[in-house]
Amino acid sequence: MASIFTKIVNGELPSYKIAETEDYYAFLDIFPLKKGHTLVIPKKEVDYIFDLDDDLYKGLFAFAKKVGKAIETVIPCKRIGIAVIGLEVPHAHIHLIPLDGIYDIDFKLPKLKLKESEFEEIAEKIREAFDKL
Repeated sequence: MASIFTKIVNGELPSYKIAETEDYYAFLDIFPLKKGHTLVIPKKEVDYIFDLDDDLYKGLFAFAKKVGKAIETVIPCKRIGIAVIGLEVPHAHIHLIPLDGIYDIDFKLPKLKLKESEFEEIAEKIREAFDKL
């Protein structure tokens, strides 16, 4: 059975898309820790990030870097934090989270409850910033 992320990539489930290439996809986390919290995935479904072949792994991080640069131009923050947990969805992914302090990346924190219009506005701004890089 395909992971929820594969279903997003295939258009079977909606997402607030940030960026897409032939091999990678970035979209807003719908349970964000901070505004702009984005997930970056390889389109190829591989459960564990360290099981990605070297080229896909390197490409994923290069893509995430560009997405992170776009986020920080739109969302005021000190920097973009990176987290790879890999237990919640069986599809390798990177969390990019705008940070103002070290504890902003604590997944035990309450998730933001944003309106659809807020997600759409954030995604559009980050997309525009990504396209300019």
